[in-house]
Amino acid sequence: MTLSICTPLLESLPLGQLNDTRVWLKMEALQPSGSFKIRGIGYACEQHFSRGARRFISSSGGNAGLAVAYAGRRLGVPVIVVVPETTPERGRHLLQCEGAEVIVHGKMWSEANELALSLLTGEDAFLHPFDDPLLWEGHASMIDEVVAAGVRPDAVVLSVGGGGLLAGVDEGLRRNGLADVPIYAAETEGMASYAAALDAGGPTEVPVLTGVATSLGACQVCLRAFRLASERTVVPVQVTDGEAVNACLTFLDDNRVLIEPACGAALALLYGKKIPADSHKNFLVIVCGGSTATIDSLKGFTG
Repeated sequence: MTLSICTPLLESLPLGQLNDTRVWLKMEALQPSGSFKIRGIGYACEQHFSRGARRFISSSGGNAGLAVAYAGRRLGVPVIVVVPETTPERGRHLLQCEGAEVIVHGKMWSEANELALSLLTGEDAFLHPFDDPLLWEGHASMIDEVVAAGVRPDAVVLSVGGGGLLAGVDEGLRRNGLADVPIYAAETEGMASYAAALDAGGPTEVPVLTGVATSLGACQVCLRAFRLASERTVVPVQVTDGEAVNACLTFLDDNRVLIEPACGAALALLYGKKIPADSHKNFLVIVCGGSTATIDSLKGFTG
């Protein structure tokens, strides 16, 4: 059983014309759990299940938790998701719709994560939101699909939070002979833990995260994501909250697909012409999605 789907690869004429190049959209927002997370988390859940795990435990109230809940429902495995008090009611509701048991604990993710880890027994598997080689291997399949569709990008644009997507895309590029392709890693200014790691010379905890792109809100990126910057060209770029939200709204008009601000951060690099496009003929943008985004929430951010 494969829990993720092969998502469409669409050429964006508006973005291509704006940047005088070709822009390809990998539509991960159309995954059944609402984001790219089901690729890696679904793969990890399948592996854990085959090895005897009979319960999945997670500590994310967002895209990762929803991917675990979806995987558990499909595999017939009970799921517990521990979320902090800050998790919106919509996120809790979506988890419950997937059949997960939701426990609310603590004011921060770290407190929820601590409780989740304390619940583990010998028959359980813990699903980390981003720092797990199994996740990276699963995420890499999106690049396999792009290459199989006949597109060989010469630049990739994606959003970076904890670094799981970045690590997975790197793995996918490497195994398809594209190790030299630069990756543009977008963050919002208030969620710039990747830029902080590069400035500090290693993963470092950002004490305060602010802004609308909450799915990018990892206090510290994984070590693998940091190390990639010394192994290949990774260009960190920051955008404002307003640029991320406006990219979501423009993308909705262009493609009739709703995404969250964390995803809008990547698209803002091209909508805002923040990358010199003359050296790239085929941009690939990972449209990573967003399970809890609504029209009202986006309009609320702008308002």
